[in-house]
Amino acid sequence: MNARTAVVVEDDHDVGDAISKLLDQAGFDVVVARTGTEALTLVAESRPDLVTLDLTLPDIDGVEVCRQIRTVTDCYVIVVSGRASEVDRLVGLEVGADDYLVKPFSMRELQARVAALFRRPRSSDPAPGAAAPQLAVDPGPDADPTSFEGCSDLTLNRGAREVRVSGREVDLTRTEFDLLAHLVGNPGVVVPREQLMRAVWASDFVPDSTHVVDVHLANLRRKLRGAASGNQWIRTIRGVGFRFDPCCP
Repeated sequence: MNARTAVVVEDDHDVGDAISKLLDQAGFDVVVARTGTEALTLVAESRPDLVTLDLTLPDIDGVEVCRQIRTVTDCYVIVVSGRASEVDRLVGLEVGADDYLVKPFSMRELQARVAALFRRPRSSDPAPGAAAPQLAVDPGPDADPTSFEGCSDLTLNRGAREVRVSGREVDLTRTEFDLLAHLVGNPGVVVPREQLMRAVWASDFVPDSTHVVDVHLANLRRKLRGAASGNQWIRTIRGVGFRFDPCCP
């Protein structure tokens, strides 16, 4: 089996060395980048399975690095940052990060988050000789788009991991797609936040808090509204969770 590869983007040598050691012990081939420029070069050359990304870098802001990483690879990205505000989390997740970990953190927590990510689906094909990823969302018997009654303008193709509104493709992150797929698979049913976390992250491990679900769903709803003005299919049920309503105008 081919070893997984990881790029650790961190200008703090102590933190970078600690993360590298952890990932090396977990079976990754690890390379370290100390600047954003170096990170982008390494990602383009090695096409890693995982990137841990500090946002405060000496040359390019980590948010821009994450945005550029997403133009060349669908690898897992965990932001590891001292920026703890909600705005920073929202921006990091919006540009394509799969998870956001605030410094200081324990190596055990990072290990759990990495393990949880690799139990989630990937949109890219597995590398030759690598184990096929376990899908958290069943793609169904075929890859035909699924139209929801009363909302024929919204289609979700589980096999191709594609969402279209009125025929226009909506660019979703892996997490946003998984959340939407789970909700539309239970139309009209209120799904608690904890259930969404277990389904999407394929683990009982809670990544930070259930607030992470709210952040991703806020991004998802904004994108769906942007593609079809006036439509809002995902409803928040205060104190409980979320519900997908196929006929919500």
